[in-house]
Amino acid sequence: MGGGKTAVLGEGERAFLEERRVAHLATVDGAGIPNVGPVCFAVAGDSLYVTIDRKPKSGKPLKRLRNIVENPHVALTADLYDDDDWSRLHWVMVRGRAEILEGGVEHDDAQRLLRAKYPQYRAMDLAPLPVIAIRIERVTSWSGAGVGGACDATGGSGAPR
Repeated sequence: MGGGKTAVLGEGERAFLEERRVAHLATVDGAGIPNVGPVCFAVAGDSLYVTIDRKPKSGKPLKRLRNIVENPHVALTADLYDDDDWSRLHWVMVRGRAEILEGGVEHDDAQRLLRAKYPQYRAMDLAPLPVIAIRIERVTSWSGAGVGGACDATGGSGAPR
């Protein structure tokens, strides 16, 4: 799942992402209009996975899926915010190209990984639903205490902008 090498995502960033329960996925449509929403996710290798689930939807195809078809460039941010202790502030943002997996081994492995992380998914029939696979190309992270350090896997500054 997610390819072989994991050089893009550092050990500390991976551990931070694995501990988070929610992140925010940003997509952009073909006209450049952004859409951001909370998602459940799991990480494996240099890919990050989000499944479409059975929670109530509007009935029309999800905006995030429509956007990915028009423009596969996405960003996902997971953060820790502590209003009382700003030295605990921390975030990791991944950017990459998203693919929509309709089925297959990677799709099924991703849903198993998501079920293991989120007990709520265990009772849902996810098999016929698509999975968004984000191929991580760039990682930026920042910590208020310097724990894990501010870093950008592409060599840029990880300081908040």
